[in-house]
Amino acid sequence: MLEALAYASNKATGPLEPFRVDRRDPGKTDIQIAILYCGICHSDLHTARNEWGGSTVYPCVPGHEIVGRVEKVGAHVQHFKTGDTVGVGCMVDSCRACPSCREGLEQYCDQGATFTYNAPDKHLGGVTYGGYSSHIVVDEKFVLKIAPSLNLAAAAPLLCAGITTYSPLRHWRVQKGQKVGVVGLGGLGHMGVKIAHAMGAHVVMFTTSAGKSSDAKKLGADEVVVSTQESEMKKHLGSFDFILNTVAAPHNLDSYLVLLKRDATMCVVGVPSHSHPSPSVGNLIFRRRSLVGSLIGGIRETQEMLDFCAEHNIVSDIELIPIQKINEAYERMLKSDVKYRFVIDMSSLSKTAA
Repeated sequence: MLEALAYASNKATGPLEPFRVDRRDPGKTDIQIAILYCGICHSDLHTARNEWGGSTVYPCVPGHEIVGRVEKVGAHVQHFKTGDTVGVGCMVDSCRACPSCREGLEQYCDQGATFTYNAPDKHLGGVTYGGYSSHIVVDEKFVLKIAPSLNLAAAAPLLCAGITTYSPLRHWRVQKGQKVGVVGLGGLGHMGVKIAHAMGAHVVMFTTSAGKSSDAKKLGADEVVVSTQESEMKKHLGSFDFILNTVAAPHNLDSYLVLLKRDATMCVVGVPSHSHPSPSVGNLIFRRRSLVGSLIGGIRETQEMLDFCAEHNIVSDIELIPIQKINEAYERMLKSDVKYRFVIDMSSLSKTAA
């Protein structure tokens, strides 16, 4: 067993605090990773504070945007070696036998994917512990190659924010010349703008804040629309090929559905703590529009995304923090006071005694 330093939430209403977790000894196909950086996803906060209701097991060690360096490999590991720079995203296992797994869509595993934290741990019992930790041990099938040319800290959010936005853009075949909307300029939205721009789309950013216009254009948006201005929204009626909606708060989906062309699609990737108001069926029926959702991506597609980002030199815009500022970061995240993703420098763990 390897004892790893970590930070954990011990109850929904309490702060994250120093903690120690046991990591299994690497098995024949396992990789032991020293974690260098871990991004902070809003899902971390939702889970640590049990905002999705009734599912969090405490203590909870969040973190699923992990970049690290291989320390040990099992005897049968084929694709990684000691010293490699690697990533671990939202999953660390799946059944590997159901139709979804066989198609490389492990996130939709019929038995339920084993998520990186707060999921049943089939090796040690209890639940899995995530990346707010010094080390993690993962089967090589769920470990990803990170190009060393990328800024490693800024690459960490690609493991969730990157694949969450890349997967629907890829699945619905966004391509050069198409008009693509991105709703919300946060951790997910800013990655959606960068990736859609790199795919050659004409990108329109929707925001409630006129002050974000300059930032959005620097990220790659061709136009910025303030969604609270009805006159601005009307200019785009029926004109979009695809809209990626990244907002995780309940809001009026009809405002965006009417902007789609016939046969076009809006994909929702943010999970609100309460349901969106029900959209009008007429807005779907009379233009054969589609309202869909998407969950991260499979391992094969996540590697494809990482390679795409390396080719186009795409990483997240981040604020690097020590682990000791994690609770402050959560409060700032609630206020959208970050551009656009917090990332933890895990070397700071050495300054904490659990």
